[in-house]
Amino acid sequence: MGSLFGTDGIRGVAGSYPLDTPTIYACAQSLVLHLERRLGRPPRIVIGRDPRESGRWIEGILIRGMLDHGADVVSAGVITTPGIAYLTRTQAFDAGVVISASHNPVPDNGIKLFSHRGMKFDDAFERLIEEDMERVPEPPKTIVSPWLDSDESLRRSYIGYLIDEIGRGLDLSGWRIALDCANGAASEIAPRVFEALGAEVTLFAAEPDGKNINRGCGAVHIEVLAGRMADASWDLGIAFDGDADRAVFVGSDGRVFDGDQTLYAIALQMNARGQLAGNLVVATVMSNWGLEKGLRE
Repeated sequence: MGSLFGTDGIRGVAGSYPLDTPTIYACAQSLVLHLERRLGRPPRIVIGRDPRESGRWIEGILIRGMLDHGADVVSAGVITTPGIAYLTRTQAFDAGVVISASHNPVPDNGIKLFSHRGMKFDDAFERLIEEDMERVPEPPKTIVSPWLDSDESLRRSYIGYLIDEIGRGLDLSGWRIALDCANGAASEIAPRVFEALGAEVTLFAAEPDGKNINRGCGAVHIEVLAGRMADASWDLGIAFDGDADRAVFVGSDGRVFDGDQTLYAIALQMNARGQLAGNLVVATVMSNWGLEKGLRE
């Protein structure tokens, strides 16, 4: 078996390897068996997904594999990737699973695994999962996927966290904000948060039907929102991708802010509010010296 896990979990076309039924089922049982060996008890796992049409099918196979091997599984339904990271960290889950292909088109999907700390498992853990997948028994020839009702309280908990903690002290009264939700996982969450903080919200691409995620919208097509901004009177535009693990910001004149500009603005705001822990900003290799110079000044 070649390497299954890339930089952002397992990715592929839904229904084809590595997102075929036997491989998905093997991933589920391998995750459970490895966690059980580590914990000395059956693990408790939360699963969430973006709204693309293959998500329910993949979720069903994962849940079947986990239940067959003794895990306690809870479905959060359609929720963002940061939402699952938050829930895994705060709701006593041993692992979290996100079913999403992020900004990719609708035929694709993926599986991301999170530890109880709300962070992606490291490469060493993922290698162990792959090794276990090669040793686990063959899955049943017929897999009957169970139906778990999603626990809506989990999504409400995450929305409350965004409003009460992340948005603490933030008053957006008088702000007119355009949100492009990519017909993805943020379609319900984002408007509720920004409206609760006082903003007047205009929504685009917030009607997911399972087939329209990222299609001509969202962060991967930022030019669409930028074009709208230039001809309207919004103060700010925000475009998410399919699972809302990325956001791109657009000014009232249609100017798109790059990642360094966004980091710089967020860092200054957090520092002014006394929320920048250690007076430290962590960037990626994509950031340049200009960001460091600006922050030092």
